[in-house]
Amino acid sequence: MEKLKINEIILVEGRDDVTALKRVVDAHIIALNGFSAVNKKTLKKLEELSKTNEMILFTDPDFAGKKIRSVIESRIPKIKHAFISKKEATKVDNIGVENASDASILEALKHVITHRDESTGGNLFSASDLIDNGLTSGSNSKERRAKLGDILKIGYYNSKQLLKALNSFNISREQFEKAISEIDS
Repeated sequence: MEKLKINEIILVEGRDDVTALKRVVDAHIIALNGFSAVNKKTLKKLEELSKTNEMILFTDPDFAGKKIRSVIESRIPKIKHAFISKKEATKVDNIGVENASDASILEALKHVITHRDESTGGNLFSASDLIDNGLTSGSNSKERRAKLGDILKIGYYNSKQLLKALNSFNISREQFEKAISEIDS
């Protein structure tokens, strides 16, 4: 199998993630060595790298992965994001990118999410979009948000975080409506 060539630097949580990605991609991959290793020194190094390189952040779909994503994104706002669902990243009770199949890893890296250009102004999505589509305060809203995150390849978010994610990532109204239709069918 020929490996997918990726020019961006890929940031992952640990060395097992590096091993999993190297099976399917030809890229420069950096292991962050978990949340405890994401300190001022590491962040400074990543900021310097980001000045001359594009980067993709590919963390586990768990609390620690979201926390790492949040910290790095606050320092490198233009970083790209690759997401994998909890279902695809779980083996027994262990959640991590290293547990995902080669096909799932490739799929995530083929659907990298970028941030919306803030110069276009205004938010595309509002709380009404979440309410009208059963993504908040409904009996199955959590499941609907999980499905939406999987379809849009942005991961799972609670209602408040979902609204922020939809407005931050380069998700179009058309993509959102298509995903909602898929959930409803």
